[in-house]
Amino acid sequence: MEPSIILRTRLRKLLNEVIPVGGTEASTNFLDGEIDLLLTEADSLYEAASVGWMEKAGLLQGDIESYSDGTEKYDLTSLKDRLNHALSMAQQYADKVTKDATKDVSGFMIRVCPPRVL
Repeated sequence: MEPSIILRTRLRKLLNEVIPVGGTEASTNFLDGEIDLLLTEADSLYEAASVGWMEKAGLLQGDIESYSDGTEKYDLTSLKDRLNHALSMAQQYADKVTKDATKDVSGFMIRVCPPRVL
């Protein structure tokens, strides 16, 4: 697929990688060149999104999952939950690629009645 500003923006949205207001592409996991590479290597936007989510899953790192400060306790999302989310998003977009590929694109039939000639 040929990268464009519109496709790049749409893919960033599907990957939950929107550049924050006042921020730059460096504020996200993917630089514009990496987004363009995903688009170039894919046959569809959903395939690019699926591969992007797989890459995001590979970028995850473990953090502190919970800590307490006096009587307050803070629980953060576990690495396992974040990994499962990223992989399920990758599968969701991969399923869309499969579904789009199996659509019936054979067209339609037209029946023409010839005129009766005397």
